[in-house]
Amino acid sequence: MSVRPDDRVKHSELLDAVRQAARQEQFLEVVSAEEARTRFERHLDLTPLGGEAVALADVLGRVLANDILAATDVPPFDRAGVDGFALRADDTVGATDAAPRRLTLNAEVLACGRAPSLAVDPGTATTIATGGVVPRGADAVIMIEHTELIETPHGPAIDVRRTVAPGQFVSHAGSDIARGENVLRRGTRIGSREIGMLAACGLASVAVVRRPKVAVLSTGDELVRPGDSLRPGAVYDSNGAIVAAAVAEAGGEPVPLGAFPDDEAQLEAAVRRALDCDMVVLSGGTSKGAGDLSYRVISRLGAPGVVVHGVALKPGKPLCLAVVDGKPIVVLPGFPTSAIFTFHAFVAPVIRARAGLGREAVREVEATVPVRIASELGRKEFVLVSLVSGAAGLVAFPSPKGSGAVTSFSQSDGFIEVDALTTAVDAGTPARVALIGQGSVPDLVVMGSHCVALDAVLGALADQGLTARTIAVGSQGGVAAARRGECDLAPVHLIDPASGTYNAHLLTPGIGLVRGWQRMQGILYRPGDKRFEGRGAEGCAAEEAVAAALADPSCLMVNRNAGAGTRVLIDQLLAGKRPPGYGNQPRSHNAVAAAVAQARADWGVAIESVARLHGLGFLQLAPECYDFLIVERRRERAAVQAFLAVLSDADVRARIRALGMRPHEE
Repeated sequence: MSVRPDDRVKHSELLDAVRQAARQEQFLEVVSAEEARTRFERHLDLTPLGGEAVALADVLGRVLANDILAATDVPPFDRAGVDGFALRADDTVGATDAAPRRLTLNAEVLACGRAPSLAVDPGTATTIATGGVVPRGADAVIMIEHTELIETPHGPAIDVRRTVAPGQFVSHAGSDIARGENVLRRGTRIGSREIGMLAACGLASVAVVRRPKVAVLSTGDELVRPGDSLRPGAVYDSNGAIVAAAVAEAGGEPVPLGAFPDDEAQLEAAVRRALDCDMVVLSGGTSKGAGDLSYRVISRLGAPGVVVHGVALKPGKPLCLAVVDGKPIVVLPGFPTSAIFTFHAFVAPVIRARAGLGREAVREVEATVPVRIASELGRKEFVLVSLVSGAAGLVAFPSPKGSGAVTSFSQSDGFIEVDALTTAVDAGTPARVALIGQGSVPDLVVMGSHCVALDAVLGALADQGLTARTIAVGSQGGVAAARRGECDLAPVHLIDPASGTYNAHLLTPGIGLVRGWQRMQGILYRPGDKRFEGRGAEGCAAEEAVAAALADPSCLMVNRNAGAGTRVLIDQLLAGKRPPGYGNQPRSHNAVAAAVAQARADWGVAIESVARLHGLGFLQLAPECYDFLIVERRRERAAVQAFLAVLSDADVRARIRALGMRPHEE
């Protein structure tokens, strides 16, 4: 293959950049998280920012900048606590049902908001509503139920049938809030109750701590703004949106500035503009590499510059912390989970401090780790987990997705911390889980293999107001979870090599089987590939295609992970052979289809529905049964019964068929 001159130039430039990067240390100095935090905060002002006047309608969640002193009494006058009559307590002494005391009614009714014009003289009373102003001369209010209205020749009167004490059913002026009283202290976070107090004091606006403005930038030639077309090799800038939202959650005011290419001059100009804000947060690689510009740009912006570059954390090692003329600049790692972990560990505390919010309390629960977790010695590791209820308490399942997964953080309930000196956490180890967000208990727990048709079933449950937690651990993982009693249902599709039947061989005492649907498995290939296209009769086309692929050393396959039902079928198909690409073992049908569609592989085994989605050719191999193991002691739970009913629902079955699958008994 010939190489054009301009290609040779680009190749040479790339090699030069790689050589230059290779001469640099990967990180300036990897330090512990505690040391990194100490170095960073040594150069920061962590006191709350100054106050700004904000309308009462907009202060929810803000922090008071000053003490609030009441300018008026609350209530501002003596007011009635019940509907009844304002009177003098002395006039009721000795009153009973048998010996009532008669009082003449004054010629006014005191409704709320009406000022009294007549005094209550001895032997008289005034009709008053709840909240009405108690008139001059009156020192108590009697409930209307304890009186009887009487018409006399001299006008209306009441017979009082109870003795009342002075002050009865009267809220005196200032009994709630007294004029000059410190109603709320500075540093108080304003909730709905505090807003009620401020409104009662007549305040239309209050001084609250200014929210720190945080400039948010993303870096990388590969980044595309959400909504634009995705070019080859590019990804959408999810970090910009994630970080901006996290800034707001932490109490700051995000200033999104967008994504910038790996151009040193452009990036430096953007960061200098961003320094108009109180803080700057960039997300993008800070590791060793040709595209790593961020820390070099920051190092020349002002003193003291970069104070930390490299932290002994996993995820999050490439974190860069800097301070320029008192303003913090943080360069987060590019992978979403790494970025959000390091944000919460190093950025959020600074934002909260400047917003007057203080450190956020960590909520923790005890749980058991059901599987072994390997860890890297020398780096403190944070492992995202999903919580489910087991027979002996909560169980924390590690997320199967890495730090590059956007969904890892959002689909987890919390994380466990693995000490830097630990190489593994053994199965069955108790652990403390730091919770993320508010947390909630799902109605249904489903653990095992995933399928797009399962989403249709769970969507129907959601329409009924039921929530489901799905944890994709593969068929074998689902079997283990069901046998441990850690889920309600486990989707599986495992063939018994001896009998050739699906899933029935997995049953053990306490575990039942619920039939789901059939999915057609087959060979995926790119249309036009003659090694696969146009093969013989349908019954043997796949076998012929595999034979042709095995005969061609350049034909690259994509495999499936061990423990997947499809992997069993693949190994049977290959009969012990290990063709090129056998070691490439993604965890989903969709990943197999993507590898073939993008020409990173030439063939693989997956289900027909993903072949359709990716526009790939498909040669049928055999149908597989996607069924559900059910933990029998949980069968009668309302959510499980609802799931079983949805499986038989005509509309849901139609949705399953529309996805290219065949519901059981069809």
